[in-house]
Amino acid sequence: MHYVYVLQSLKDGEFYTGFTSNLERRIKEHNDKNQFSTQNRGPLKLIYYEGCLEKEDAIVRERYLKSGMGKKYLRYRLKNYLALNSK
Repeated sequence: MHYVYVLQSLKDGEFYTGFTSNLERRIKEHNDKNQFSTQNRGPLKLIYYEGCLEKEDAIVRERYLKSGMGKKYLRYRLKNYLALNSK
């Protein structure tokens, strides 16, 4: 199984989108500051994930969620979470 995930920085509220085959390990890597892209943005909270059977499907989905339409989709999909947890 391959996962596409969205983390939210509790420091600045911004999102980080990625993919992995081991979701638990990957989140730990981000929070342990082992990832350059998020090392100064922690702590990070998992707010969304999707599972895909094929790695290529997860990569395509990650690319979509990083696009303008994908970000719009996530804001709509997470509207209740975002309303309850806005700064």
